[in-house]
Amino acid sequence: MQDGFAVQQSPSGLVMEALTGAAEACQIRSKLHRADYRPVEWCIFDAPLDYETALAMMDERVAAIAAGTASEAVWLLEHPALYTAGTSARPEDLLNPRFPVYPAGRGGQYTYHGPGQRVVYVMLDLTQRGRDIRCLVQRLEQWVIDTLAAHNIPGERRDGRVGVWVQRPEKGLGREDKIAAIGVRVRKWVTFHGLSLNVSPDLSHYNGIVPCGITDQGVTSFEDMGILLSMPEVDSVLRAQFEALFGPTLVL
Repeated sequence: MQDGFAVQQSPSGLVMEALTGAAEACQIRSKLHRADYRPVEWCIFDAPLDYETALAMMDERVAAIAAGTASEAVWLLEHPALYTAGTSARPEDLLNPRFPVYPAGRGGQYTYHGPGQRVVYVMLDLTQRGRDIRCLVQRLEQWVIDTLAAHNIPGERRDGRVGVWVQRPEKGLGREDKIAAIGVRVRKWVTFHGLSLNVSPDLSHYNGIVPCGITDQGVTSFEDMGILLSMPEVDSVLRAQFEALFGPTLVL
């Protein structure tokens, strides 16, 4: 993957492997706000959700949003332990398929989902939000960075590396760990998939893959960095920071 983000054209939509450089940041803070300020439905799933079920639900919701029969939505959930393969996944990066492996249809390579990780699926109608995919991706990254900052964690972008990273000098010179992954798809100008943020997952579960194809850096979580938070505490900050960047939400 080159600096910036890769876009692939597929019959069902645009697939993004997302990482924008800081210099490419969307400059107008309100650009992704809807002109009518219609709230985004904010839904938290209490029980772990099967991955294939989640994909089917997203497909249905995206089609309804594109047709104008459903409102935009953000879903916060956890999955059972599993690996997903993005559109650029390399077979050699699946080291040990100890968990089920699913094709994801999003940009990116292999990643892990499991208990203790907050998965956020973002379904926004870009026809109402400026039709700027680059700005969208940058805002998703900023959403994670602002959420981390609220917990005194300095999250950063890195050119050529997908996700949000934190410096770990105590682990060695130049060591950085990824705390959040981002992978987005757009169909008929409606976004889906989104991001995953490590709160307290079992980090040893990442040993079965090369996460996002990166071999010289690691992964981390709030818990790994000594910050113990409940999922509702993280969700509360995620909602506040989302509203600052994208506009109002309505909790279901």
